[in-house]
Amino acid sequence: MKVSPFRLERFFDRFEFGVPYLLSSSDCESLSIRDILSFDPPSQERFLNHWLGYTESRGNPELRQEIARLYNGVEAHEILVHAGAEEAIFTFMYAALEPGDHVIVHTPCYQSLLELPLSLGCEVTSWPTCQEDNWELDIAFLRTHIKSNTRAIIINCPHNPTGYLLSREAQAEIIEIARSQQCWLFSDEVYRGLEYDPSYRLPAACELYEKAISLGVMSKIYGLAGLRIGWIATRDHALYQRIAQSKDYTTICNSAPSEFLALTALRHGEQIVERNKALILSNLQLLRTFLEGNRAIFSWYEPHVGPIMFPELHIPQDIEAFCVEAAQKQGVMLLPGTVFTEGGKHVRLGYGRKNFPEALARFADYLQHIGLNQ
Repeated sequence: MKVSPFRLERFFDRFEFGVPYLLSSSDCESLSIRDILSFDPPSQERFLNHWLGYTESRGNPELRQEIARLYNGVEAHEILVHAGAEEAIFTFMYAALEPGDHVIVHTPCYQSLLELPLSLGCEVTSWPTCQEDNWELDIAFLRTHIKSNTRAIIINCPHNPTGYLLSREAQAEIIEIARSQQCWLFSDEVYRGLEYDPSYRLPAACELYEKAISLGVMSKIYGLAGLRIGWIATRDHALYQRIAQSKDYTTICNSAPSEFLALTALRHGEQIVERNKALILSNLQLLRTFLEGNRAIFSWYEPHVGPIMFPELHIPQDIEAFCVEAAQKQGVMLLPGTVFTEGGKHVRLGYGRKNFPEALARFADYLQHIGLNQ
């Protein structure tokens, strides 16, 4: 099994910690350890005395119970905690897929969702979406392309990098198609819970379909990427066991301090999410004004969830070269659409951080400097 270079991570590696303004981050404003422990003052002493031995491979039982509360009809023994979402993606793919299996992948996407099935020797069909159609998934395409050897359908909703959110009707149709084929539905749901209007929130796929796998993480809606805690939730117990066995060959178990802090944060998760949502909505107003003032060079779909947008930039220059120059000359990091499959001339903009207004102003100055700002 060999994988291609991870384009998104290689681009971040070049600039993320070397430029002052990150205008492409996919997470929310983070918290300190002190911030997390302040939610529960007695936890500070418990944290200082927390045991640093090996932890349970499937995750701290209290943490799994707290994660299970995020779902309806899912129990703690159906939660498998990982060292971030990326490990969970890897262990699912490794456990579930065989060479020759057919896999359908929602694109554009986070590269590992497409790359890992390819590296395992699967036949992969890209399920493409585009801005002109508001990034909607074409259900007729799925019905046409599913085959007798389709082993998994992989979707990302709410979607990175576009912020697209499925309708309930479309979600139900996808599940009906997956069930008719008895294939797995892997649903990357790392932005679930950050809908601007809670009425838009969909049920988790694992709540609706016995062969669905829902992916969650502390990084995105809670802004706690440094904890490196993610999870899968599934009611397919046989698959769960295989994923757990795959994890034996990766991290084996999770960081004890990270599990402690994740548990504390989740117990106050609603408070953290509401704080992040307020910041996102405030920043979105600024971004909307900026884009409206630059319609000559931008077209976009406005999301209903999360801290990211994927506008198209109408310029003659190569999009990756444009982003490199913005980082090198103005200290502003944008993420080119080329790091996603079928990303075209788009850039991912992230508006979940406190310094977003300053970063956006710097980007506007750069556009003016090169003669693009209106």
